[in-house]
Parts: sequence; structure tokens; C-alpha cells
Amino acid sequence: MTSSDIARLHADTLADHLKTHLPHRRLAALKRLSEVLLAVLQAESTLHHKIALHLPRDASLESKTRTVTRVFHDAQLTPQDVTDVLLPLIPDGKLPLIMDRTTWHYGQTPLNILVLGALLGGAVIPLVWSVLPYQGNRCTAARILLVARLFKVLPARRWGVVIADREFVEREWCAFLRWKRIRQCIRIRKNTRIEDELVRDLFTTLQPGQVRTLFERTWVYGGWMHVVITLSPTGDRVIVASDFSVLDVLRTYRLRWAIESTFSSLKSRGLNLEATHMTAPERISRLFGLLCIVLAWMTRAGAERGAIHRPRQDNRGRAVVSHVRIGWQILSQAVQWGSDTFWDCLQLLRTPFPTPSTSISQSVRC
Repeated sequence: MTSSDIARLHADTLADHLKTHLPHRRLAALKRLSEVLLAVLQAESTLHHKIALHLPRDASLESKTRTVTRVFHDAQLTPQDVTDVLLPLIPDGKLPLIMDRTTWHYGQTPLNILVLGALLGGAVIPLVWSVLPYQGNRCTAARILLVARLFKVLPARRWGVVIADREFVEREWCAFLRWKRIRQCIRIRKNTRIEDELVRDLFTTLQPGQVRTLFERTWVYGGWMHVVITLSPTGDRVIVASDFSVLDVLRTYRLRWAIESTFSSLKSRGLNLEATHMTAPERISRLFGLLCIVLAWMTRAGAERGAIHRPRQDNRGRAVVSHVRIGWQILSQAVQWGSDTFWDCLQLLRTPFPTPSTSISQSVRC
């Protein structure tokens, strides 16, 4: 068989897998979707003409480009469809969930996506997201709606903690999480007032690497939480409020850095989300969802390889190559050349991640 025949066979097999999770979608549409997913993986681009170069079709580049456009414009492909495909990857037990947003500009047009995902395999796998029609993150309702969407498929008892940066701090938001009995670990702003004093005025002699805390819970944003303060290696003051015990606050908050690595893998250091020329919110949302499937697959393949062969680490104990990048290497070769390897990789898309590990580095990343 030629490489094109192998690629078509792989796309058909992936389409059959997607059909088991999306029985309401036509198989022909899922085959087009599968071709585009595998092409995105190989092209590492969101530009239609670059993706089209990797479609295994005997057609002109213009015709294949129209096929890519048709997939990205398919209004029947919803964010819930993407979530349904990703659900089999979620292991049992409580999950650390991380909220953040990623932004970029296409010309003068700002693009802003709010994301809530689970920490799995060393990366944050986005499970729900929303394209915000404005810059910044000033709408608490958008966050609450995102949580409500995830509740439909992941009940509150499965939520171990919600971790977020200081832009996600408001009394109404914290009260909502408390009402849903969801633990939170959120960095707070320096001008937050606790016990009639601004937190930036506490422990002013703190040195980088040192940690100080108010050993008793204090009233923060409508509830009693522990407050821990430290200085990052760059001298930035990190103030975290959480429902966890004092010893677990910073260890939990450090997990947030994984979403920054995830956004990097989705953007310039990976699948190049920000290179797209699309600006319509519904199309950006659809594109982001497809990239999330590719990201989850890469992460799952990389995590499986990492469980067998421990990745090389630098002097600080961090992996030189991430699970996401290792997974990309495995899948790219499997799609083009390895029939047997591709079946193994497809099986991983049906297999849950290992239970999340809480092992983290000792430095504070901000």
C-alpha cells in the first residue's frame, strides 16, 4: 500500500472510533473530520492550505482546502461533541481542574478563549471553553456558565480543586465555588484587604524562596481560607488563598503552571492556534475543540511512553522534552508509516490517563 492508502485507512479507522462517541453524526462527516485531525497533527498548523497538503485525497490543493474549510465551518460539530470524545480519557477519582484564558490578536481583532481543563499526563486537557467577545476576564457569569457545562458530564464530587490565577478572583466567583462545595486554590491580588490590612504590607522583609503564612484561617472573598505568601525566584510576590491546609497551598498552586505549557503547545510551540485567519467566535471555538482532541491524543501517547521510558531530565529535575512533544513524535510517525503503531495509539485514545500525580517541582512559577 502507498502512504496515501495508509493515511486513508487510518482516517477511516479514526472515524469509526469517533462514531462510537458521536453516533448522531454522519460517518461521511466524521471521515472528513478524521482526515483533518490527522492532517493538523502532521502540519502543526491551523492554516487551511497547509493542512490541505496532508489530506490523503487525489484532488487539487484548492479542492482539499475547501474540504478543510468545510470541516471548520461545520455548525453541527459542537463543543459538547469534543467533550464526549475526551471523556473516555478521564480516570476515576478526584481531578485537579485549572482555569485560565489564552489571548492573541489577528490584526486589530482580539481573540480571547476562557478554558477549564483537567490536569492529566503533565498537561491540562481543556474540557470546556468559551470564546469571550471582549478582552480581559471581567465576566463572572462566563466562568459560572463554564463550570455548569462541565457539571453535566463531571459531577462536583469528581472535582478535587479549582486552581486559578489572580484575575479569577471575585467575591461572587469564590462564593459560587463554595456553594458547590468545590475546593479552590487561587492567587489573590496584592491590594486584597484581610484583617484591615493590605496583603502587600504583610511580611515585607520576605526574601526569594522564603514562605510565610497566617496560620489561622482568615476571611477572604466571603469565606475562611488559609493565606500563604512567598517570593518567586524573580522576586515577584505570590499570595495564594486556599481551602487546603497551609502545607498544601503552594504545592497545589504550582500545578497551575501546566496550563501555561498547554497553551504553548496549542500555539507557537506546537499546533499554532494563533496562526489561523479565522475570527468568527463559533469557528474559533470549533477549531479550538479540534486542537484539544489532537492535544489530548498527543499527551496520552507521550504519557504512555513516559511510563515505560522515563524522559531525560535537566539539572532541575524537569523533563527536557514534554509528554506532549513526545506524543507528537510518536503519532506523526504512526500516521505516516506505522500501521501497527497507529492501532496502538488509537487504543490509547480509548484508555483513561493514569490517576493524576501531585509530584511537582520546588520552584514557584508565576
